[in-house]
Amino acid sequence: MGIERTYHDPLHGAITLSQADPVEALLIRLIDTPAMQRLRRIRQLGPASLTFHGAETSRFTHSLGVMAIARRAFDRVAETYPQLQQYRVVVLCAALLHDVGHGPFSHTAEEIFGGNHERWTRQIISSSPPVRQLLDAYHSELSSQLVQVFQKQFPVPLVSQLVSSQLDCDRLDYLMRDSYFTGASYGKIDLDRIILALRYDPVSQQLVVAKKGLAAIEHYLIVRYFMYAQIYNHAKNLAATWILERLFDRARERLLQGDLVADETVTAWLNGVQGLSLAQYLAADDEVVMYHLSCWQRHDDVILADLCRRYRDRDIFKTYDLTQKSDRERQAILAQVQERSRQQGYDPNYYVGLRLAFSRGYTLYQRGINLQMPEGLQDISELSPLVKTLSQPMQKAWLIYPREVSLASLD
Repeated sequence: MGIERTYHDPLHGAITLSQADPVEALLIRLIDTPAMQRLRRIRQLGPASLTFHGAETSRFTHSLGVMAIARRAFDRVAETYPQLQQYRVVVLCAALLHDVGHGPFSHTAEEIFGGNHERWTRQIISSSPPVRQLLDAYHSELSSQLVQVFQKQFPVPLVSQLVSSQLDCDRLDYLMRDSYFTGASYGKIDLDRIILALRYDPVSQQLVVAKKGLAAIEHYLIVRYFMYAQIYNHAKNLAATWILERLFDRARERLLQGDLVADETVTAWLNGVQGLSLAQYLAADDEVVMYHLSCWQRHDDVILADLCRRYRDRDIFKTYDLTQKSDRERQAILAQVQERSRQQGYDPNYYVGLRLAFSRGYTLYQRGINLQMPEGLQDISELSPLVKTLSQPMQKAWLIYPREVSLASLD
């Protein structure tokens, strides 16, 4: 093995890890574990590539990016506060492994199958032999320290905040990466300025921001707001996810009737993610699931076959904005479209529905974002009218229906 390992990233340039650095040598070995390599086969944005054709990057590339940002951010803060240096291995391993528990289609798997990727991440760190053995070989307490980080219970809050907070390395990378690969130009953030503004408060042991960083953080939160409103909650993404959910609902029905061909992995997932062994969980990825959709496209069940075809061929359902309608009006419109669907031979249970999407630019989740002011730490929403506005939740309501069903003359 060479002295260095370099990953060429479109956002961060050359991400180089050195074997001479014990922490980075551990990162190299963790990257090479099957659990991490599996992330190459899971798309970062799930079905979003059906809407934004460039959105085909993987959870693997994102994980490396989060680790790269965490290294920059931590090493800068630790220059001023060398007592933090002992936590470098925890921060960088947590940043690298934070998404190792994602299932097929990333967050969409949780909507389809249930479960929680953070719980599976903790289980992989605790119980996957290739990962656990590497962590134990470095330090007997490292795996339990990582679990503390993911549960937001690490005794030094800065360590967890760099990985999961309102201003963390995860968000910084996915906003930049998802903007880049979807072509959303309004998703660019000033990463350099943000990192330069990060500080450590030795009293509270928190990650905080220098006052001069206010504008860069405001911009970051605006970017986050628009990315959720325009990318993550895009109507076509919601419609594609709807098809996947209904498709797997139908597949479960056929499985219960003994009329579905599926391998051991997908059968186990259809029977309930809560009952999966770790090996069964790690056996699933986008490739495994998409193979089954290809097979089920030829199933005798017309609904299952059609939904599989629609997803694979991007014959996605249409959407109609009902945000300005009252709940009563939404239900009335839904009932009308369901009846029209039924008359045209489409089972409304699988072809018509309502989907709500929520977005908010800022919350006080995990201590919020605190700025260093002469009078002490202050939450950014207290100092910025802009951030206070972004704290207000926004809801959109969409009717989802097949293009073959007309919405003409709806009451």
